[in-house]
Amino acid sequence: MGVFTYESEIVTAIPPAKMFKACILDGDTLIPKIVPQVFNSVEYLEGNGEPGSLRKVTFAQGNQFNYMKQKVEALDTEKFEYIYSVIEGDPLMNMLDKITYEIKLEVSPGGGSICKTSSKYYTIGDIELKEEAIKAGKEKASGVLFKSIEAYLVANPNAY
Repeated sequence: MGVFTYESEIVTAIPPAKMFKACILDGDTLIPKIVPQVFNSVEYLEGNGEPGSLRKVTFAQGNQFNYMKQKVEALDTEKFEYIYSVIEGDPLMNMLDKITYEIKLEVSPGGGSICKTSSKYYTIGDIELKEEAIKAGKEKASGVLFKSIEAYLVANPNAY
């Protein structure tokens, strides 16, 4: 098994505490509402968001993926850190054992957030991943998600 790591940063105008609450703590209900063209639903199979919880994410019809199962690995609400793994489903593309995402929100110089993400792709056997494909897919997905949440919070300043 090989491990391919990809790191990225996204800057938003929303402060870390507000972004963490919207994206991570309330994301299971908020995200399908604000990007229904991507996500249909999120349901917990075990737990309710604490480490060890398992959830199923169902994608909206017409997407390249149908579903994925995720396991919450760690959650630190004081440091704005969140780690979860995709352990089953279409995003693994029969090439990956799992994908682990480590997310940390920090204050940006302008008072917003810097979302730092480390993505670790654990391949099956000796399969090699193409960095360009991973980078393009990850940047598109993260950009759509964080920018959609940012737009929602700007339009609804009293939401959080």
